[in-house]
Amino acid sequence: MPLWRRRGELVSEVNPHHAAPCGLYCGVCKIHIATLEGDLAYLRRLARIYRRRFPQISSLPSDQLLCDGCLSPRRFPSCEQCSIRECAQQRGLQGCCACADFPCDLVDRFPMPVGRKVILRAVPYWREHGMQAWAIAEKRRYHCPECGHALFRGARQCERCGSAVNVD
Repeated sequence: MPLWRRRGELVSEVNPHHAAPCGLYCGVCKIHIATLEGDLAYLRRLARIYRRRFPQISSLPSDQLLCDGCLSPRRFPSCEQCSIRECAQQRGLQGCCACADFPCDLVDRFPMPVGRKVILRAVPYWREHGMQAWAIAEKRRYHCPECGHALFRGARQCERCGSAVNVD
């Protein structure tokens, strides 16, 4: 199953920029997907949705909302100040999967409840199976059980068939 795109070309290896230290797989993030698709209108809608948690993003132009993944140079503004990524980098760790203190206060204070839920589920799997298997499992997980359409993290309804979903 393809895991990421490079200039429109589907490739099967794991993009290391998508292996967020917290355990969230960027390849199923709607912000990243909208970036790949060039969907600036959707990014503006996301900015309005997120403005309660991240007020600084509501006034930014759409092109400043683009994200190529947590470990890439171009990140979504709220991801720029991620305390979990900063902690892993300061400790010289790949991420929470290599940290003896997981789960910690940084995970407990993660600003998005669905993200916190996924982190607590995904990190143990990453620890046990490794990054490649974790990324593949995350990509496979995010599909509609009714029609097979690709979903994004946090989706509650399939965009294609309208079925209610809860895959997080």
